[in-house]
Formats: sequence, C-alpha cells, structure tokens
Amino acid sequence: MWTLDSRSALPAWRYEPARPAAILAFSTRRGGVSDGPYHSLNLGRSSRDRPEAVDENRRRLLVALGIDPARLANAGQTHGAAVARVAGPGLHPGCDALLTTTPGLALAVTAADCLPILYAAPGAVAAAHSGWRGTAEGAPEVALAAVCAAAGATPDAVTIHLGPCIRGCCYAVGPEVAARFPAAALLRAGDALHLDLPTAARLRLIAAGAPAHAIHDTGACTACEPYWYFSHRRDHGLTGRQWGVVALAG
Repeated sequence: MWTLDSRSALPAWRYEPARPAAILAFSTRRGGVSDGPYHSLNLGRSSRDRPEAVDENRRRLLVALGIDPARLANAGQTHGAAVARVAGPGLHPGCDALLTTTPGLALAVTAADCLPILYAAPGAVAAAHSGWRGTAEGAPEVALAAVCAAAGATPDAVTIHLGPCIRGCCYAVGPEVAARFPAAALLRAGDALHLDLPTAARLRLIAAGAPAHAIHDTGACTACEPYWYFSHRRDHGLTGRQWGVVALAG
C-alpha cells in the first residue's frame, strides 16, 4: 500500500509491496534546501531555483531511497506519449516516459500538477509523465504496453501507481480540453467543468487490459495541499517540482 511517511526528515509517498522487487516513491516538497517559492525539496531544473540547491535536493531524495545518485535517468518531457527504453543514466529528451530492465537504475519524471505514473512488472519498471495532453494521447496505456513488451508479460502482471497531481476538485478546464475526455472523468462545478486526471488515466489503463485492483492511487491533490506539494496552477507558474521515481531493486 502507499503510505505518506511524514515523520521522516525527507517525507515521501512510498509503496511497500509484500515482495519488494522495485523501489517506488513520489516526493513531497518537504526536506530540501531550496528557499522562496521553491521551498524546500524542489527537484526541477526547469525552475529558476539555484542549480546547486536542486542537485542537493535530488541527491537527498535518492540517498533516502537507497539509490545511487549517479544512477539516475530523467525524461525530457514534451507532453506527449513517447516512451524511451534506457539502460544508463542521463537526460533522455523527446519522451514523457522511461522504461528499463536494468537493476539499480532510477527513472524519474517531474511534475507540478501533471500526473506521474509508475509501473512495475517482473524484470521491468517504467515512469510516465501524463498531463492532460499526454493522457488524451494515450500516455498511460502506451507506457503499459511498453512495460508488458519488455517484461514479456500481460497487463495483469503489472502494478500501476498514480501519484500526486491536480485532481477534479481543483482542475477547471475549458470545453476544448473537456471534449478530449469521457464524461466519467469530468465533474461539473457550477458553470465550470473540472477534469480528474487519475480517473481519465485509470479508464484508459483498464480499457488496455489492466485489472482495476492493480491500479493504486495516492489520492493526493497538489493544488489542495500547499504544505506538501508544488502546484503550477495554484502558484501561477512560480513553483518547484516533485518527482515520481522507480527503480528495479539491485
């Protein structure tokens, strides 16, 4: 199950399976060295935070998870559905999801309202960044298919984890965005339509063959909880970034 370890000096959502073959975590904004609007565990280099602070924050999180900071792969993120299979560390541009079968290699996606999704199968893991554009283009199920192919498994062998993101309570969208999603992923608040990204992703994953019981959700809303999370929309763009991070156990 997912638990938010808020007592730690570096709180994070951590998944604790019965047989831990993978390390999975979603970071919060607590426990770092950044200040101002990036206080305190900002992990995003695309922000205007001090680069040395971001580097230290990343190091702290990975060390706390038992991962070698030198063994980190990041997705460049273009708000699409492309998946890159990687075997070594570094920034991988042009994709929103990373997949690996290499033990000890950490995969990270960055978010500050978009939905981070982590996947774990026997011998393969993946991390996907899925905002409204990526979700509408099929990012959740494209990453699922890539994991299945790499693991030689069917979707029922994959566990899928939905992280903190902006949710239906806070995510008002225009009619052109709402038209890209089924009614079950939309909520009406007065005259406004709200999009629930986790519901939209869940529906697409189930349609692609993932069992509902294998999809786990932290339930956390980035926009609702300024103490715990950065939110691009709530903070009008002047904010930090969280991570979803996954690695096969070494």
